[in-house]
Amino acid sequence: MSSAMQELLSILDLETIEHNLFRGISPKVTWQRVFGGQVISQALVAAERTVGTERPLHSLHSYFMLPGDPSVPIIYEVDRLRDGMSFATRRVTAIQHGRAIFSLEASFQVEEPGLDHQIEMPTGIPRPETLRSQRELLGDPGIDVPDAIRRYWARERPLEIRPVQTEHYTSREKLPPRQQAWLRLAGPVPDDRGVQAAILAYISDMTLLDTSTFAHGRSGFDPDLQMASLDHAMWFHRPHSLSGWLLYTQDSPSASGARGFSRGFLYSEEGLLIASTVQEGLMRLRSSPKN
Repeated sequence: MSSAMQELLSILDLETIEHNLFRGISPKVTWQRVFGGQVISQALVAAERTVGTERPLHSLHSYFMLPGDPSVPIIYEVDRLRDGMSFATRRVTAIQHGRAIFSLEASFQVEEPGLDHQIEMPTGIPRPETLRSQRELLGDPGIDVPDAIRRYWARERPLEIRPVQTEHYTSREKLPPRQQAWLRLAGPVPDDRGVQAAILAYISDMTLLDTSTFAHGRSGFDPDLQMASLDHAMWFHRPHSLSGWLLYTQDSPSASGARGFSRGFLYSEEGLLIASTVQEGLMRLRSSPKN
């Protein structure tokens, strides 16, 4: 198991500080703000701690209000909104410096049989074994990516990403706003559906919002483009151990009002639809480039 994967599992092990109150920490990184996927996953763990294993998660809806400060802990306060016969609902508020920075509502359901169908995984996608990871692409002289992307790809992360398309990294051409990427975690995931759901929520925030920039010949790393997650929703369709490769298919149906809208589907390597997600994020042109 990589050290980054160990660190991810560590930050998901929240400290209980009082009834319905939990404390989470951030990894020691140089980022100026907390990664959105981290806040979603930690808030989800806090909610799960108040529900129990008899009701697995089936959906979450969340809003980002302020950037998270990675230098101080995040306090997660859980409201137990409802405990019914089949469903339980929780609201979680993430707090730093006395202010709410993020809110999440999650719904949990007792497992029961019912009608079952899914849209099929896209065909014609190259296998992950035939592709290179983002870190491996750094050694390709034909992949000339900006320094900001190069530094990001070089970092050790808890998962390996093998993009199917790479032209949006190297070109200013306006491209269709869609992409696929194979993802694989850098170590085993505990046999715990709550932890598995939290990790899925963590990785679902990677690459998703960037998809909305492709139609404009841009990148989330552009210095004159201000980008930040505004809201994030997710539906968990089927349990999965998260072993092996996952295919993340993403597209962006719309961008307007300085906001980009993206959606994604996470499939197992065998074609099982595990989860779906949507996100809207700020996509604002700066009046002057950020230095």
